[in-house]
Amino acid sequence: MQASTCVVKGGIGFGAQNRTKVLKGFGEFGKPSLGLGMTERTACSVLRLSSTPMKDTLTSARLGVNGVFRSSVKPRSVKAQASDDLENVDSLVPQSKSSGTVLPYVGVACLGAILFGYHLGVVNGALEYLSKDLGISENTVLQGWIVSTLLAGATVGSFTGGALADKFGRTRTFQLDVIPLAIGAFLCATAQSVQTMIIGRLLAGIGIGVTSAIVPLYISEISPTEIRGALGSVNQLFICIGILAALVAGLPLAGNPLWWRTMFGIAIVPSILLALGMAFSPESPRWLFQQGKIPEAEKSIKTLFGKERVAEVMQDLRAAGQGSVEPEAGWFDLFSSRYWKVVSVGAALFLFQQLAGINAVVYYSTSVFRSAGIASDVAASALVGAANVFGTAVASSLMDSQGRKSLLITSFSGMATSMLLLSLSFTWKVLAPYSGTLAVLGTVLYVLSFSLGAGPVPALLLPEIFASRIRAKAVALSLGMHWISNFVIGLYFLSFVNKFGISSVYLGFATVCLLGVLYIAGNVVETKGRSLEEIERALNPAI
Repeated sequence: MQASTCVVKGGIGFGAQNRTKVLKGFGEFGKPSLGLGMTERTACSVLRLSSTPMKDTLTSARLGVNGVFRSSVKPRSVKAQASDDLENVDSLVPQSKSSGTVLPYVGVACLGAILFGYHLGVVNGALEYLSKDLGISENTVLQGWIVSTLLAGATVGSFTGGALADKFGRTRTFQLDVIPLAIGAFLCATAQSVQTMIIGRLLAGIGIGVTSAIVPLYISEISPTEIRGALGSVNQLFICIGILAALVAGLPLAGNPLWWRTMFGIAIVPSILLALGMAFSPESPRWLFQQGKIPEAEKSIKTLFGKERVAEVMQDLRAAGQGSVEPEAGWFDLFSSRYWKVVSVGAALFLFQQLAGINAVVYYSTSVFRSAGIASDVAASALVGAANVFGTAVASSLMDSQGRKSLLITSFSGMATSMLLLSLSFTWKVLAPYSGTLAVLGTVLYVLSFSLGAGPVPALLLPEIFASRIRAKAVALSLGMHWISNFVIGLYFLSFVNKFGISSVYLGFATVCLLGVLYIAGNVVETKGRSLEEIERALNPAI
């Protein structure tokens, strides 16, 4: 994966060279499955932007920050404030209704998330037909290159996105990113050779790698504190919408084998809309302030939050400290003693996300559903997608009330339980009569648990916990780890299955999920109800 069938996280599938192998007891897999991720990579949210909470007066719960770390004699990793400390607030100061407008610009940014999901999912239905058209239907190696090149490009793009966002700003980076996205889609749609198709997929991969970094970054920096969690999880919704759109776009293939070219070409449309939309979208006020462009920052704040909150937000930005006087952070600064602890948390969250087995569950979902009598691949994808939609909808509604950390712990706990159920359904003879039903139940519960936290939270949490001067590069580094681990897992997963058996592999995933619970409990900070500047001051007391 980066995750993901609507399936999510925006994720990615396994290396295609392994997709056509026949595994004992699981039948033949001729089509690539999508993984859950992300960016995660990997979940959908049915957050209705027109709902009452979004329309009504926004009130801000300004929580005092008494420090994010517990004091400790021994040096420890980044730790969350105790829950009683988080709740120790004398009063909540209500805000007047904001005259600013955030939702349209979040929607424009999420065109990048749609493209992310679409490029991940489009090859799933098209591979069989494009392989025949390009004369490689018997060459699984070249088919694997067509699928996996996207991952390689995404890795490059995720690292590049942070540097571009720091240098040119968030909105201009979106516009620059349209170049590889649109050209990649065009080359894929018009390819007459495998080489052209691979180049197109590489460019599209670079494009989605950049979007995987800057979409959550931009949304977190332009969103009001009180609804930042809900808006941040919308990113996952649109990734899922993109994947589902790719699934729907493939329906005419059976009657028109050349339709695959149109499928790839469709991606050009949202790319152009993204470039046009960003031309009218405000730049991140935090980036503008970082660059010393104070009047432009105030104008952006007025557009996003309303003129009545300009002074308040500017005060927060100034209190955050040295962004305007410190030199721009370099890549090596991420590994300094000042930042490494919090950066390592970001990388670890995406590593746990990938090692928790989301791709394995999605990869085997078709076989599992067939064992339970569900023969339709579309029906299987729809069932998994429905679980993601429902889970992320619940997560969106709880993100700003229950908090990111609690959702992560609940998510990984549920994933561990589901993996254990899946493992037992394949090995315990006493459960043999119910193995098909239990396998389906375990799969749906796993995807549901994933979408509650492991899918949407990491991409939301990372921009919140990173200091402004390292935010773009640190997010890019963490997402780079996501894509690299995604690629490695896709490369070696089937080898482990063939050597140890699927039940043992699932048991290993359950162990990883439990380790994830312990790591999150001890190292992840809770950020709900705090502005980015409050979080930055708490995590960087020297500022």
